[in-house]
Amino acid sequence: MIRAVIFDVGECLVDETREYGTWADWLGVPRHTFAAVFGAVIAQGRDYRDTFQEFRPGFDLYAEREKRAAAGQPEHFGEDDLYPDVRDALAALRTDGMWLGIAGNQTVRAGWILRELFTSDVDLIGTSDDWGASKPDPAFFRRVAEAVPAEPAEVLYVGDRVDNDIAPARRAGMQTALVRRGPWATIQWNSEEAKKLPTLRVESLLELSASIKRFNARGR
Repeated sequence: MIRAVIFDVGECLVDETREYGTWADWLGVPRHTFAAVFGAVIAQGRDYRDTFQEFRPGFDLYAEREKRAAAGQPEHFGEDDLYPDVRDALAALRTDGMWLGIAGNQTVRAGWILRELFTSDVDLIGTSDDWGASKPDPAFFRRVAEAVPAEPAEVLYVGDRVDNDIAPARRAGMQTALVRRGPWATIQWNSEEAKKLPTLRVESLLELSASIKRFNARGR
């Protein structure tokens, strides 16, 4: 039985188009050029942070975040950046009696923003900076498991990446759902891992409620 659903943040709940566009502006490169290189880096199986190195070798993402904040351009996302299915999907799952959480590779500042956006919608909000562990590190998923009042096999982790979300969550003994949106899921969707590893594959978060009910009804 799935009793709890935990969501990744970027490209699962939050459309990061605006944020990456802001990074392109910060680097002084055309947004379409930045996006093209970003996609190529992902398709090559490299760390997305390599994108910044292509334009500025030695680029320190954390240091540059601080510079952006000091310049009055801190990382930011709001209601308008949420995918349009998020609110209704959370409401449906809450009505179903699911324990809900949000946990992803995010900064402390992003954690504050998430807590403002989802004040009463979820039971847990955790970030890699809060926990000192980042996906795909097993320590991250251990922190998730410790926080959720259910067994790992009763937890569904929802994400857009096979490498950072689905595979490590599976290794942690959790159920998983791959949502098809954003650059990673679009590129990885037809791979063998993307077809075989997830418990569920969905085009929209609105599909989760019915899919979980079917899973629980058949017991697997």
